[in-house]
Amino acid sequence: MIRVVIADDQPLVRAGITMLVNAEKDIDVVAEANDGEDALAQIRAHRPDVVLMDVRMPGVDGVAATRAVTDEGLTAQNGEPVRVIILTTFHLDDYVHAALRAGASGFLLKDAAPTEIATAIRAVVAGEAWLDPAVTRRLIDDFAARPEQDIPTPAEMAQLTRREREVLTHLARGLSNAEVAEQLFISEATVKTHLARVMAKLNVREKAQAVAAAYQTGLVQPSGPRPRPSH
Repeated sequence: MIRVVIADDQPLVRAGITMLVNAEKDIDVVAEANDGEDALAQIRAHRPDVVLMDVRMPGVDGVAATRAVTDEGLTAQNGEPVRVIILTTFHLDDYVHAALRAGASGFLLKDAAPTEIATAIRAVVAGEAWLDPAVTRRLIDDFAARPEQDIPTPAEMAQLTRREREVLTHLARGLSNAEVAEQLFISEATVKTHLARVMAKLNVREKAQAVAAAYQTGLVQPSGPRPRPSH
């Protein structure tokens, strides 16, 4: 079972998402939280695989809570990092940017279809990024236009092997791990190994951050092929 914590300050929203998620045979909501501080307490207590985190909450918001999950290195019961999916009512804003930079695996709009919520949960558990298809293009353009001090240095990018650059380029253009494997005639496990090495060399925790770095450093140009959602 995939174990999930849902954090949202609106009880009706939490209840609705909980009902939808619990309807899936392979996903179980193990706890709910009404703000970021409560979310962190529930994450530490239950060690879920995934957190559905509202980005705007009173007190400790979703960005700060996501950053704490990353900084503390919180892990699920299987030892894998806890994955955070940001929930937002806005297509794109500074909160979403900040959350992805803080280590979120992706984001969902609160009006997403029930099947999409479940698919997103399964995808991030499998190590994929999940970026809402309606705004992926704008997200990448904005990331490329907003270089910050924490983007990889030329020296860090220079550490990537030719194959690692190929893998990162394909992922940045929206291909899933399986699709990259097919394109490069390698196994999906090998793609995951290359991606893990890329993230280690670029000093990032999540695939979404590696994808952003590919655009910020110019490895992939925003004007290139329109990316599909990374799932």
